[in-house]
Amino acid sequence: MTFLSDELLFFIDLYLNLILGYAILIMSSYLILAYLSAKELRSYLRKNSFVDYDVLLTSEFAPKLSLIAPAYNEGFTIEENVKSLLSLNYNNYQVIVVNDGSKDDSMEILINTYDLVLTDLEVHSKIETKKIKGLYRSRNAAFKKLIVVDKENGGKADALNAGLNIAEYPYVVCIDVDCILDKDSLLKLAKPFLESYGKRIIATGGVVRIANQCVIKNGRMVEVNVPDRMLSRIQVLEYLRAFLLGRMAWGRLDGLLLISGAFGAFDKEIALLAGGYSTKTVGEDMELVVRMRRYMLENKLPYSVSYIPDPLCWTEAPEDFKIFKKQRSRWMRGTIETLSFHKKMCLNPKYKLLGMISIPYWTLFEFLAPGIEFIGVVTTLVFLVLGLLNWHFFFLLVLFVYTFSIFFSVIALYCEERTYHKYPKQADFLKLLLAAFIEPFYFHPLTVYAALVGYKDKIKGTSGWGEMTRKGFTKK
Repeated sequence: MTFLSDELLFFIDLYLNLILGYAILIMSSYLILAYLSAKELRSYLRKNSFVDYDVLLTSEFAPKLSLIAPAYNEGFTIEENVKSLLSLNYNNYQVIVVNDGSKDDSMEILINTYDLVLTDLEVHSKIETKKIKGLYRSRNAAFKKLIVVDKENGGKADALNAGLNIAEYPYVVCIDVDCILDKDSLLKLAKPFLESYGKRIIATGGVVRIANQCVIKNGRMVEVNVPDRMLSRIQVLEYLRAFLLGRMAWGRLDGLLLISGAFGAFDKEIALLAGGYSTKTVGEDMELVVRMRRYMLENKLPYSVSYIPDPLCWTEAPEDFKIFKKQRSRWMRGTIETLSFHKKMCLNPKYKLLGMISIPYWTLFEFLAPGIEFIGVVTTLVFLVLGLLNWHFFFLLVLFVYTFSIFFSVIALYCEERTYHKYPKQADFLKLLLAAFIEPFYFHPLTVYAALVGYKDKIKGTSGWGEMTRKGFTKK
């Protein structure tokens, strides 16, 4: 009996030490990333404070861009969003809206709003896609940049590949059609392609913000507000942490694995050479970036992936848990699929920082973290039922994690206030600060549960995005 007790005590101590060690490891990594992000953010703001984007706007050397916006059942927002895309401050670009077999009135809205007619534009298909039913252009000269592709439903990746086949320009900007872009977003996104000193920039992306309860007029963001619903409000904090304190650091290290599918630019030639978007994953944005980087490394070609901290894109966040769960479970499935497709890169020195740091980090702290946390909760409950829980240690650990969570969110808010200050109202700042205190008890368990659903769906072989209902933007 004494032997059994000693063995049990050893297991409990080992478990507690492992949990504490993992918590310290993940928090330390967050602090390191936050420090690197702060340095990179200061450097970026200092260098770009003297940039005159009007020069780039009128320059003959400004990169030519093809915007590709896949649309599926986007009737609530598609009119405002296409207006936003057509009214950007940039000269050398075209807009390709790909209607991916929408079941709603998206296509009718586009035809009526933009006076579209069928055209005989020739398509050279470098990537196989679902059948294209028709290509449309506007009879109105004001919309001469617009091309609308009507095709059979094949999913977002298939729609993006159709856009790649049609794109006329050397750089493609892939954007979710439910997004609103800042008027200078293309100017800032194009700039890295002109600054590639000896290295080819194969992809670049910018910050995505939450547009819920913001006021949109004629495709423009005219008033920024904090969302009313707590679920979407906390996502504002989450996006600030992810983009300002996460991707800034990975951009500095040149170890980015993800350019957000909501808004990112790619070198079309490299994207096609790498095979375009994969239709075998729901995480096509992340998978394409990893595959393009892998292509460059395996062919020993110098390259870089750039990141811009400017808030360039505004998107609608889920406001109810059902849609949120679908989104986050899909994100987890996409992560699993990407890491699985490219597992040979993990801890492989051939792939340099990508293989030795980026992919192991995503595996340990993005893919495995929800499962580890779930196991920790179950084990803690078992210890509680058996009367084996060390309450002193348990409360200290919970207090430590809770305090760090709030601290990290406050850092993100501080960075936002000191840089772009997109939430000027004091009431909005206080709402976000309050959300930081609520998040660990409300939002975090929901994200863990949604990730576990993603595990289950992947094991069951679930594919596809599922229905993502939009509510549309607030209009002035």
